[in-house]
Amino acid sequence: MSYIVPMRRLRLPGGDLEYAVLTRLWELGLASAREIHTHVGEPAGLAYTTTAKVLDRLHVKGLVIRERKGRAFIFRPKVARGIFDQARARTLLSRLLGSRPLTAVATLVEAVESIDPTLLDELERAVAARRRSPDGT
Repeated sequence: MSYIVPMRRLRLPGGDLEYAVLTRLWELGLASAREIHTHVGEPAGLAYTTTAKVLDRLHVKGLVIRERKGRAFIFRPKVARGIFDQARARTLLSRLLGSRPLTAVATLVEAVESIDPTLLDELERAVAARRRSPDGT
């Protein structure tokens, strides 16, 4: 599957429901609105039309591709999950760190340590690998 949306132009889902629909679509690869509704909308007690509108919004944002198959559309992700997760992480971190990133990073390290101290070791390895990489990736 080819993904063609540059990360800097990526429009993130507007809320939990859009993200849940996109996540399910990544898991399925391609699906109709009815299939997505069965997995996401029905368990949440939503109307089918709500699920269909969410898929339409994701299509307008350029996050999914839709192709007509008979009377229905089949949807598939347009963005690789890894690319999407990077954009989402950057957006969340930008909001979290705000205008005083050093103070926020120190607080974030403390919070990570309180959740699982071994995560700090993973973070240290990831930072070291990033610094060793010639292109910064």
